Amino acid sequence: MGKRILQRRRGKAGIQFRAPIKGKIAPVRYPKSGIGGAATVTAILDERGRSAPLAQLRLEGNRYTYLPAVAGMSVGQQVNIGASAQVVEGNIMPLSRMPEGTRISNIELRPGDGGKFVRASGTSAVLFSKANGRAIVKLPSGKNILVSDTCRATVGEVAGGGRREKPFLTAGARHHAMRASGRVYPRMRGIAMAVVYHPFGGGRHQHPGKSTSTSRNAPPGRKVGLIAPRKTGRKRLARASAEVSK
Repeated sequence: MGKRILQRRRGKAGIQFRAPIKGKIAPVRYPKSGIGGAATVTAILDERGRSAPLAQLRLEGNRYTYLPAVAGMSVGQQVNIGASAQVVEGNIMPLSRMPEGTRISNIELRPGDGGKFVRASGTSAVLFSKANGRAIVKLPSGKNILVSDTCRATVGEVAGGGRREKPFLTAGARHHAMRASGRVYPRMRGIAMAVVYHPFGGGRHQHPGKSTSTSRNAPPGRKVGLIAPRKTGRKRLARASAEVSK
């Protein structure tokens, strides 16, 4: 009898599959709504499992908050928070106070949630348009989202943009990088496994041997592949289908 497949073991959420909390500094979010004014960058820090460096901001009343650092930010820099801030890289302000076309990062999905979008290193979004209390933001993926113009964002691009240009020269370096964020490494294809370890394993050649589309109600151990897909197969252009119909 074979052992449980990796997906099934990870689904149990054992401690060996969780991202470690050791090396974490603090929650990364904007201060509560209503808290604004000038803040000072007191340190640029590196947090385990996070691609972007963190900026430690000292607020009024000797309080601290941590945010993803933007490109060009340095220790001792003054950062303004609130609607009265100027459109300068590093400042935090509502989308309603920014001109269209501004490159932004760490965008709130709902007013006051602390920042949800565009927090990875080297990423930035574009404030596309504003109207009727709403703002359209174009994410790095190309997708447009609609949020309230009272949501806050940071002006500028997240620092650490050249991170992906440095290769992992050894498997050990990649192992530690993936382990810091709780990711699976190395990943092995199901068709390359033995039949006792995966439903797609075994056979004279590397092929699934069965349909890769799986029911939503499939039992554990078989629920692998494309789970309840809406459609499968190659995407066909409308032009090509029109020519075929002729």
